[in-house]
Amino acid sequence: MTAPTTPTISALATVRLTQPFRIQHPWIFARIVAKPAERIPPGSVVEVIGQDGKFVGRGFYNGHARIGVRLLTTDPNEVVDADFFSRRIKQAITWRRDLGLFQKTTGMRLIHSEGDGLSGLIVDLLGDILAIQFTSAGMFRQREVIKQVLLEQFPQTRVYWFAESRIQKQESFDCWEMPAPDPVVIEEQGVRFHVAVGSKHKTGFFADQRDNRRLLAELCEGKDVLDVCCHSGGFGLYAKVVGKAKTVTGIDLDEAEALTTARANATLNNVEVTFHAADAADYMKQAAQRGERYDVVILDPAKQTRSADKVDAALGEYWRLNRLAMQIVKPGGILLSCSCSGLISEEQFLSTIRQAARDERRDAQVFRLSGAAPDHPFLAHVDEGRYLKAVWVRLL
Repeated sequence: MTAPTTPTISALATVRLTQPFRIQHPWIFARIVAKPAERIPPGSVVEVIGQDGKFVGRGFYNGHARIGVRLLTTDPNEVVDADFFSRRIKQAITWRRDLGLFQKTTGMRLIHSEGDGLSGLIVDLLGDILAIQFTSAGMFRQREVIKQVLLEQFPQTRVYWFAESRIQKQESFDCWEMPAPDPVVIEEQGVRFHVAVGSKHKTGFFADQRDNRRLLAELCEGKDVLDVCCHSGGFGLYAKVVGKAKTVTGIDLDEAEALTTARANATLNNVEVTFHAADAADYMKQAAQRGERYDVVILDPAKQTRSADKVDAALGEYWRLNRLAMQIVKPGGILLSCSCSGLISEEQFLSTIRQAARDERRDAQVFRLSGAAPDHPFLAHVDEGRYLKAVWVRLL
């Protein structure tokens, strides 16, 4: 398959905005993009002209999607072609090298969509696998260019690409299913993990919590630790391997995939961790009734909402889960509470934890606020980019 070609500036189709575009954001929603006179295929590179007739930028157009244009550049002299994507990809990889990540781990995020100026593209390096996730039709159209550049940088790797079915429907493109590669083992700051790329969590691993796992481990020596929604055991394994915790218990509802991998990871690291298949809320409620108390509790549930009109319901669920978690933390113990819901702000999440502590009549001493590891950057003017919030609380 030959790489797609991108038209020169003079040959680009043009779309016009129907309202002033004053915010500095890579997303322009379809409601303010005038329907072009002639059909433009989803994911085509276009030039965007403002309501006042002035140049706005260049990016991917999609008349079928809620995001009408994903801006890639606002520089009138910058051409969006194969060299553009090559340059942006290499810049992202260079930044990871500058961070020293290749000395810390063999599993990391190489490209983080808007955070790296490549809206609609996520790439994880996991051992010898490049896991590429397309979240826009435009990036899928550039797949061969992207693949070529990545393989030039990492010639000994294998490529697996995918797009979630809901994204393909929203963005109007068809990404065929590639055969899942064989599982690999990665090492992260002295802890080893099995990673099944192409499984339920398609990129295979939550690299975003890397630094939080290390920081958490520093607080676990000789402690009883409960990892709620543990997935493949990340926090719990760090607590045991690095932190020398006394006991570690992991809870997850996914017995078939998550806990099977978590148990294999414990064996891989030669440590003893107890895992239970259970609903998070049910387990915490029953643990409180049994009188169980822990020195450290990690609460890291799945994303609670993808829709702005369901934020209140999501906040209610976070409140419920945090109340239950607080009931099983010893006096002076630690709760690490996380939210990966991008539509919920840090202040909203903090307010929810504040209310949960008030309702449980616990004094909550917040001693750290953190987010995703630095290979998951976000643009300062894109609030949604800071999706991961971690609140570190000492409960008195």
